[in-house]
Parts: sequence; C-alpha cells; structure tokens
Amino acid sequence: MALGTARPALPALLALIGALLPGLGGAQTSVHPLEAIIPRGGSVQVNCSTSCDHRPFLGLETQLTKKEVAQGDNWKIFELSGVQEDSTPICFSYCQAQTMVSMSLTVYWFPERVELAPLPRWQPVGENLILRCQVAGGAPRTNLTVVLLRGEEELSRQPAVGEPAEATVTVLAGRDDHLANFSCRTELDLRSRGLGLFQNSSAPRQLRTFVLPAIHPNLATPSVVEAGTEWPVNCTMDGLFPASEAEVRLELSGRNLHPTVTHNNDSLLATAHDKANMEEEGTQQLSCVVTLGHQSRSWQENVTIYSFPAPNLTLSEPEVSEQTVVTVECEAQAGALVMLSGGVPARLPGPRAQLQLNASAEDNGRIFFCSALLEVAGQVLHKNQTRELRVLYGPRLDKRDCLGNWTWQEGSQQTLTCQAWGNPVPELKCRRKGDNALLPIGDLRPVTREVAGTYLCQARSPRGEVTREVVVNVI
Repeated sequence: MALGTARPALPALLALIGALLPGLGGAQTSVHPLEAIIPRGGSVQVNCSTSCDHRPFLGLETQLTKKEVAQGDNWKIFELSGVQEDSTPICFSYCQAQTMVSMSLTVYWFPERVELAPLPRWQPVGENLILRCQVAGGAPRTNLTVVLLRGEEELSRQPAVGEPAEATVTVLAGRDDHLANFSCRTELDLRSRGLGLFQNSSAPRQLRTFVLPAIHPNLATPSVVEAGTEWPVNCTMDGLFPASEAEVRLELSGRNLHPTVTHNNDSLLATAHDKANMEEEGTQQLSCVVTLGHQSRSWQENVTIYSFPAPNLTLSEPEVSEQTVVTVECEAQAGALVMLSGGVPARLPGPRAQLQLNASAEDNGRIFFCSALLEVAGQVLHKNQTRELRVLYGPRLDKRDCLGNWTWQEGSQQTLTCQAWGNPVPELKCRRKGDNALLPIGDLRPVTREVAGTYLCQARSPRGEVTREVVVNVI
C-alpha cells in the first residue's frame, strides 16, 4: 500500500512525532537521484537512505504508485510506476528526530498533435499569408519549441506556450511560393538532461499562389452574324499567373460555346467557332469570363444575329424569241431595299424593282443584276442575285464578221475568218460555185491558187438560214 496515498499528511505527522520525542540529532536523510526525467507512464527507482546508526523508520511520501523493491539497515529502494506528471516525492526518516529531503521527478512526452492550419485554396501574390501551427500536449514545455517551415527553410522558431500552443508567422506570398510546401514541427530538446532532440512534424500543406490583373479580358468577335453561318470568337487576357490554371467560359446569352484554350507564358487565348441559330435572331450578349484562384474577370459584347436571304430576281421568261416583251422583277425581304440593273441606268433603291424590255438579238446573254441592302446594327449589308436572258434569233452573216472579198498572196499563211451569229448557233459552210468545194474556215494554212474562186457561205439553224457570197483572189 502506498504510504503517500494512505496518509498524505505523513510528513507533518512525522514532524510532530519528532518534536515530541527526544532524538540523538545530527542524522540526515538522503535521496538518490535528486533529479530524474522519465517518459510519461514510465517508472523510476528512488533510493531513500539515512545516516542514522540505529534502525530508523524510513519511507517515501508521494501521490504516485510505489512499491518497495529492496531495503537495508538504513536504506530502502522504492519503484515509482505509471508516472503521468511531474512530481516531488519526499524521502523521510525518523531517527529519534525526523528529517526529510525531496527529489524532482520530471515527466517528458511528445506532442499528441502537431498540425498546420489549412491554407487558402488560392493565395493572391503580394498579399500577406498567416501560417498557424497548433500543438497539443508535449512536456516539459520549457524544452519544447515550435518551428514553422517553407520546405526546409525555417521561417520562425517560437516557444510552445499555452494548451494547445499556437505559433504564427506572416509571410508575403510570391510567385515562388506557388506549389511550395509549408509545415511545422516541434523540437523537444532534452540533450541537457542526458537525452536527445526529439522532433515531431505536421503533414505538409501545399500553397497555390496566383495573379489575376484588375483588367477585363479582350473579346474579338463580329458585331453582326448571319443566321446559319459559322463565326469565330476570340477571348484573350495577359498578365496571368499561372496562366495554365486559368479557366475560361465563353457564352452567348447563357449558351456555352465550349472554347479551346491555349497558353503562352502569362497569356491565354480562348477560341470558339459557333453556328448562329435562327432562333437566336436579334441582339445577343456574348460574354467571356476568366477565373483564376477565387477571382474572376469578365467582359461582354453585343452580337446581332440576322437573317438576310439573297433577293428574288425573276424573269418572266428566261428564254424568249426576238420581239418578246420580258419583265424583270427583283424583290427582297421586308426591311431591305433593292436596286436593279442590267444595261439600263439603275433606279433608286426601293423595296421592289421592276423593268420591261422588248427582247432583241442584242439582249441575248444579257445579265441582270439585283443588289439588296439591309441595315443591321448600324452596318449596311449587301446580297446580290443575277439572271441571264437568252434570246432566240435566226442566223446572221454581217459584213464585219464575214468579209465579201479576200485577196491573198500565193504561198502566204492566211486564216479565213467568217463568223455567223444566231441563237441557237448556226452551222456555217462555204462552197465554191461550180464544184461545191469547201472553203476551210478558221484554219491557218498556206494560200494556193486552187482556193481561188467565188464561194457561197450559208449559215443555217432551226430558226432559218442566210447566204453571203465570198470571193477569194490569189495573186
């Protein structure tokens, strides 16, 4: 049974007994060791002895669990076990007088928790960051130090004060701190007590720093887009860090355009190609939002989506005979103006344009041109349409296209040119009077006497025929 537990007031009782009973005097009580340090929950043996020559009454007063493990005439050894905290056991003896002496028993133990407080998910570059380390437990506190670290670099060293102890340090976040590991550790330095230096470290925490300038992104996009066509969108922003971590969202009135994002140093480029829908006709808001860290920058532009089909250009008949009246008409959608031209002076723009003509051979192949104009968001847009008129007429052999008299030098290289006109294109043949010999037309060849003579050139088509006399002279 532990004496200290059964009779905690024993030293006072012994002193009272010593005062009442006469003693020899001069006897001393000793303890070994005078100081001891043990791990929490550990045990230690304490030797209590006295210089008394008579058989003394010897004991150890303590609140701790004790057990007498050995003894002699004037000494006893006690084992203290399960020690949880610092204590001051007292050895006492009574040798006709009471004497006592105390020892210092120190308990050491490592911190139960060493934790660096969570870091911000993102930390702006150039702003202060407070690192906090909490330490629960650990003793003796006079020998316990808290160290805050960036990687292996020591940022601060502080004594562990309070329970739990908290150590803080303020650092200015920079680009170099991006993806750096921060941690803290405790150092229990018992080297002066004959033990070692014991370290406990927290789990590291990684910091991510960023720079998002206080400017808006740049949007490059056409201000007007025709429905049904594909159009490009570019969004750029400079001065980002790290640019590869930035997120970009391109939207047209809430519809995600799913851009492709590329990075170059501190810049990014987001590109998208979208096809405008008829349902989105009108003014839409195009937005670009760049997010980095916990901050965002955005910009909006208006895009007008319009529908503007080409004008409707019609001929009353695309293919007519000579002297037929042809009506040409051009019409565009509501809100658009049209101009009609085709070999005649263009009239002023209007919602509808029309002209009539009496078709002649000269009108064959004539191109009529209609231009429609529509104003969209302050821009004048154009759409054009063309039509060709075909006029059917009989063969023609004009003097300017088929000369009536050729005089050539024998042996010279010559080409007989005789062009017949008509729609459909007539077939042309030139035969010499008398023997019906064909005159080669359109071929370059040497002139011989045999080609001399008078020829009848005949142009024939389903719409009629025409004849012209041609004389070839060879000298």
